[in-house]
Amino acid sequence: MATLHRKLLGLLPRLGVQVLDLGSGAAVVYRRGVRRRVALGKGADLVLRGRTAGWKQVPLGGTGARLLLDEKETAGDERKFQLSAASYLCGQHVTALLGRYEVNCVFDVGANSGQYGRQLRRLGYTGRIVSFEPTSEAFEKLRQAAEGDPDWQVHRMGLGREDTTQSIHVGWNTMNSLLPPSDYGKDRYKRFARTRTEEIEIRRLDGMMDTALAGITVPRPYLKMDTQGYDLEVFAGAGERTAEFVGMQSEVATLRLYEGSPRMGEAIAVYEESGFEITGMYPVSREEATGRVVEFDCVMVRATAVPTGTGT
Repeated sequence: MATLHRKLLGLLPRLGVQVLDLGSGAAVVYRRGVRRRVALGKGADLVLRGRTAGWKQVPLGGTGARLLLDEKETAGDERKFQLSAASYLCGQHVTALLGRYEVNCVFDVGANSGQYGRQLRRLGYTGRIVSFEPTSEAFEKLRQAAEGDPDWQVHRMGLGREDTTQSIHVGWNTMNSLLPPSDYGKDRYKRFARTRTEEIEIRRLDGMMDTALAGITVPRPYLKMDTQGYDLEVFAGAGERTAEFVGMQSEVATLRLYEGSPRMGEAIAVYEESGFEITGMYPVSREEATGRVVEFDCVMVRATAVPTGTGT
């Protein structure tokens, strides 16, 4: 049964207030565009008169947004709340960059069931999406997610350093990988104890780009990679065409979940050598006991590619 918290969040959009549910008893509540103002006291835009027991309103700087916290639900759950907030902030940041750099084609490598593409559409990106997912079960969900969206292409294949076929570990939910789990990964995730493999096609990214960008007069592509330890192999497969990407996003690991995968410093050094610079680092997973971050979403841009007249 829905809690009072969830019921109230469901009512807010009817009153002109946008809601981003972060889970863990928290939501970002804000107004977008010209909306009907709901007077709730000085400077408040929340549809709650006074204070509901156990709820706390936290202003987010001078943005006009409020973070609405259910203190009872968030108590003792700092890790989950922080990761949910980081995911939200990463999505907002990437969407802003896509606009600033006039991106018109997003390469979504390691698309799984289409979560990233759906998020881009929810956040207002209207350009082309080209998604790559090699595993059969996830690809079917991806195909369904892209149905009815004429500018969302999907390809059942993986990307890597060379054109080949290879076995991928499947049955690990969103963590299917071409690499075997490390000892640390096995200790952290019980799902790694059970596995089966699937033969998949792997292509180089540079060999797919002309098809993906066909019909776009002045391509300004962005590369997103989330391939469970294989991002550097995908990047290598772009060859000299990495120079065409105005921005990129890679899941980088501080603690190795997969055998043979690069550590964060190694991966970022390769990206920086290719001309990219960091604009944001957002925790993806974190150890509960120690607080150590396991993986970050690393967002980067090619600063020289910012369109003229965008400003400082």
